[in-house]
Amino acid sequence: MTLEINLKSEITARQTGQRLDQTLAELYPDYSRTRIKEWIQSGWIYIDGVASTKPREKVLEGQVIVVEATLKEETAAKAQRIDLDIVYEDDHIIVINKQAGLVVHPGAGNQDGTLMNALLYHCPGIELVPRAGIVHRLDKDTTGLMVVAKTVEAQTHLVSALQAREITREYEAIVLGSLISGGTVDEPIDRHPTKRTHMAVVHNGKPAMTHYRVAEKFRAHTRLRLRLESGRTHQIRVHMTHIGHTLVGDPVYGGRPRPPKGVSPDLFEVYMGFKRQALHAIRLELAHPYTFEIMSWQVAVPEDMVVLTRALRQDTEDNPVVV
Repeated sequence: MTLEINLKSEITARQTGQRLDQTLAELYPDYSRTRIKEWIQSGWIYIDGVASTKPREKVLEGQVIVVEATLKEETAAKAQRIDLDIVYEDDHIIVINKQAGLVVHPGAGNQDGTLMNALLYHCPGIELVPRAGIVHRLDKDTTGLMVVAKTVEAQTHLVSALQAREITREYEAIVLGSLISGGTVDEPIDRHPTKRTHMAVVHNGKPAMTHYRVAEKFRAHTRLRLRLESGRTHQIRVHMTHIGHTLVGDPVYGGRPRPPKGVSPDLFEVYMGFKRQALHAIRLELAHPYTFEIMSWQVAVPEDMVVLTRALRQDTEDNPVVV
């Protein structure tokens, strides 16, 4: 499947002397600089009727720029009918409430059955958008809100908003240990130096910042609300582990589950049966990429975390702190 792009503009006096790629990015902000560079190098940009293949070429007032580009299918993944919990949808974006166990992208060990496969079935035409419109991700067993772009223009705007930290993403988590107050973890993250499937706080890693506040205290655990300033792989899981408060159920960073001493049989059963990290993307806020209206969504915590929370409350009541 392909889509033809036809655009036309005239260079103004202010733009005289600018590079061609810079001017095109200014004229057509709905498309990324990478895509514009590809168009130039493919010979799809015409200046006064002559194809230009030089991104650094200078433009002059009065020149007419014509774009005759073709968007081709961006993904080879196949469309599959997979149920999605759609919270909001229009012609430009989809907001979904991702369930636990759903992988976002096809990859080693997960060639199909992913969110991308589901989106390709649900929204024909989204194969023209890079990564089928997926602009951020959640780990396989993290639940909650994700926004997906249905068009190239929306994808460009959402990626820019994420990079500019203009999209608010809030999470709910249950961690080991009793936290007295909230705080911020500002530590760089990159691949673990020896465990290649793990991420870690690394001195020369990529900047990462996580804000957290206490939502509820239990006897030996804490329920947190968290907000990301960046979006590194496993960021919340790594940052919470770094400060000594690993997420309950985290199979990668928590090791074998270790219930606190003196727990009731009911809590022990719930605790040992919780096989994923207790992390849920509960709230999402952004400026709509077409209308620029500020939109916000919030979804309920999934049932497994609700059951765990109830069990931890009961454990706290059954084991009051003696002052």
